[in-house]
Amino acid sequence: MSRTRSVRILAVAGLMAIVAAPAVAGDTITVASWGGTYQEAQTKAFFTPTADALGITIKQDTTNGLDDVRLQVTGNAVKWDITELGADECARGSKEGLFEKLDYGIIDKSGINPKLVHDDWVGISYTSVVLIYRTDVFGDKGPKTWADFWNVEKFPGRRALSSSQATETLSVAALASGLPIDKVYPVDIDGALKSVDKIRGHVDAWWTSGAQAMQLVKDGEVDMASIWNGRAGTLKKEGAPVSFSFDQGVLTADCMVIPKGAKNKEAAMKALAMFVSPQLQANLPLYVDNGPVNEKAFETGKIPPERIKDINSAPENVKKQVLQDAEFWRDTLVEATEKFNNLIQQ
Repeated sequence: MSRTRSVRILAVAGLMAIVAAPAVAGDTITVASWGGTYQEAQTKAFFTPTADALGITIKQDTTNGLDDVRLQVTGNAVKWDITELGADECARGSKEGLFEKLDYGIIDKSGINPKLVHDDWVGISYTSVVLIYRTDVFGDKGPKTWADFWNVEKFPGRRALSSSQATETLSVAALASGLPIDKVYPVDIDGALKSVDKIRGHVDAWWTSGAQAMQLVKDGEVDMASIWNGRAGTLKKEGAPVSFSFDQGVLTADCMVIPKGAKNKEAAMKALAMFVSPQLQANLPLYVDNGPVNEKAFETGKIPPERIKDINSAPENVKKQVLQDAEFWRDTLVEATEKFNNLIQQ
């Protein structure tokens, strides 16, 4: 037997040990995610290795979020076996009873933040909102904190914030008011809105998509902005004159669920167990800037040491950031978003 083949067999055997028993060979499950380069990365990191190890077929679809799941479940027409959602959507969908209970006898939750482990949903990856600024405007003396971003006298310039992600911007605003990262949650909504009110007259662009935020910074239409870490990383790789760090970042989790009434629940449970395993989680940052949700991924040796410092969920970077509280936003999102939208549209 060749060395390459023996290594591959050992790797597959290791993955198979994650689940209590193999899925039935020939099973087919459908997984829905967000599409684009992120889903392409998931295919390489999670879906293909899982399909190979379990001997199943994984079909793929794309989702627009919780509304899609709600329509399938309430209409008794569930076509997905696993779907990805934002953590706040998972919290809301759980409250509505839209998901199957997860079997943590099969899914090993160790290494995952307990705030992202629930009866019927579990975290899958992280993104971060970070502060980016143009070094051709500020050199190395640009704004480093959200209080700096809010300080228009010390750091004059054009600014951009997100209008589409109220939870992220309100978290940023709370940090700008001087709160330490461990005191942001539960967010004082009215206090965060007052903070937004102080800066809104100096915001030149309210972005509604990651692509727009990236383009604003790339074209020099703004000198500083809130931006998702993946977009910030792309700008750096493309040679744009920008700087950012994970200091005071806002860490946002995505999660995965099995919709209530999924036709292939047993196979889906085993597949999900593999998706969140350290070995497969460690694959994700090899293809995309979303961070592993399982901190044990950083102990596998699969992630190059020089890459770890740039991953938002690396242990040293997590310490610098605020993790959005999905349970908090489950109950406050609608009202907070309405108040936020009304404020910035004045």
